[in-house]
Amino acid sequence: MAKIKQRKSNVEEIKSQLVSVKTELKDGVFIFTGPMTISEFTTKIKKSANEVVSYFFKKGKMYTLNNTLNEEEIAELCIEYGFDFQREVEINASNFMDQIEINDNEEEMESRVPIITIMGHVDHGKTTLLDTIRKSNVAHGEAGGITQHTGAYQVEYQNKKITFLDTPGHEAFTEMRARGTKVTDIVILVVAADDGVMPQTVEAINHALSAKVPIIVFVNKMDKPNIDVERIKSELSTHNILPEEWGGNNMFVYGSGKTGQGLNQLFEAINLQAEILDLKANKNRYPIGTVIESRLDKGKGTVATLIVQHGTLYPRDFIVAGSKYGKIRTLENSLGEPIEKATPGTPVIITGLNYVPLAGDKFFGFTDEKFAKNLAQEKAFTDKQTALKEKNLITLEEGKKIINIIIKSDVQGTAEAIKSSLEKLKNEEGMVKVIHSSVGDVTKADILLAEASNAIIYVFNSNVPSSIKQFANQQKIDIKEYSVIYKITEEVEAMLKGFKEPKYEEKNIGEALILKVFSYSKVGQIAGCTMVNGKFKTNCKVKVFRKNKLIHEGKLDSLRKGLNDTKEVAMGMEFGCHIYKFNDIQVDDIIKAYEDVLIEE
Repeated sequence: MAKIKQRKSNVEEIKSQLVSVKTELKDGVFIFTGPMTISEFTTKIKKSANEVVSYFFKKGKMYTLNNTLNEEEIAELCIEYGFDFQREVEINASNFMDQIEINDNEEEMESRVPIITIMGHVDHGKTTLLDTIRKSNVAHGEAGGITQHTGAYQVEYQNKKITFLDTPGHEAFTEMRARGTKVTDIVILVVAADDGVMPQTVEAINHALSAKVPIIVFVNKMDKPNIDVERIKSELSTHNILPEEWGGNNMFVYGSGKTGQGLNQLFEAINLQAEILDLKANKNRYPIGTVIESRLDKGKGTVATLIVQHGTLYPRDFIVAGSKYGKIRTLENSLGEPIEKATPGTPVIITGLNYVPLAGDKFFGFTDEKFAKNLAQEKAFTDKQTALKEKNLITLEEGKKIINIIIKSDVQGTAEAIKSSLEKLKNEEGMVKVIHSSVGDVTKADILLAEASNAIIYVFNSNVPSSIKQFANQQKIDIKEYSVIYKITEEVEAMLKGFKEPKYEEKNIGEALILKVFSYSKVGQIAGCTMVNGKFKTNCKVKVFRKNKLIHEGKLDSLRKGLNDTKEVAMGMEFGCHIYKFNDIQVDDIIKAYEDVLIEE
């Protein structure tokens, strides 16, 4: 193994920037750091919690002591009680990874590899393009033509390395792609030459623009007939993407992911854009970067794909990724080959973490293992508390039926994307609550959790052992297996729709004119009518109009043709009818018939 240089520590940087804030009422000013429960808030200001619950009840909000107040509600209560308020940012174990600023001197910085994300609308050829770039055949093995999990790959062009992030194309991965732009230096926007700008094209543009990441447009499928390049330029210009020849800042490359046409020009454009960006990092410090993907492997334990953004990662380095930690056991490049180190911009596959981190989590390398473990454990605790508060918030939505779901997937990014996608589904009658999501095979513990919480288990690209299926059947637990994400969301949407009370609208089905009125002592007034249009049915709802004014609403209790009862009278026929408990009818009155029709939603 190569000798490891003395690297700059992350520990001192972190320790120096940790900021503790005491939540308190001091000199008439309430100092706080973020959302808190009613119970926590009232304890700090020494007021009755019931007062606050009552305050919100009068505003139509059914809160309890454990309800979490957002920042606006805290400010509102402070004004109500006559306090000033001040929100302070606390930097602690739960948020230091996003808050810490890494300061390196200019002389310590060296050029680094650019990190590229390929984005665009589903079916516009992102996977095929990546497939061609990395000379492997992922696209044909994917269910539904959608890349189901993320990875990172590195290629070399003209002695310069380029790292590509493989972000999935399905809308369920919107959040993942938003995270991806935080790691990305350049976005390649793939637009199909025969299709043009589509909804996910616009979504990708918005992610890139909001993250201030430069965009190179790759107009794909140039080998197809019926292409209109000028139309694509025009459509993109309405979304602030302008080609250089139109005076804009966006490079356009034309080619085909399928045939490899335009690939060299794309690499040249990337290298040119990277040169303009002048990407630099300090290689001589402990590593900092982002988790791109993670999964549980039976033989290896936790396997994670990381991108190093600062410093250098070596085997045996101790890292904290989100709330997970461990010593790097193996270090491999994107081809699965062992490597001695990973420098900034390099994707690596590692083992050694104590459990699966979340895709998008940042990671830091540490010299002080005890300090690092404490940070990770504290973050795990605060994450759990936050999750519990969020669950409390979900269950407080009054009167809604809840579909409890457990998700098991092959990789963490997919599990998270499915969870995010499902938790957005709701209607007036029901909502979805993901009570647990994780990677790996379905276990007995998952079945027991499903039984305790009356949950359905959704399995995505993961194994369900036959013994577990048998146990699930015994416990009457549903296990549903899928390999395409949108099939899960479609099924859950249909279940939510089933919660809805059927809604009906009143539809006018016929109109009759009273020609004569007959009086019967036992029945009352019988209307002798002619059908002007439509039809009348037995027991249908009716409205009686006299000189265009509504005089009665009711229903028929008899409908006759001649002396015989009938179920229906059609247009042009003469018939007799009686309106239930209503006898004030006259010749020339109009009777309109109605029925309730189910509204399809």
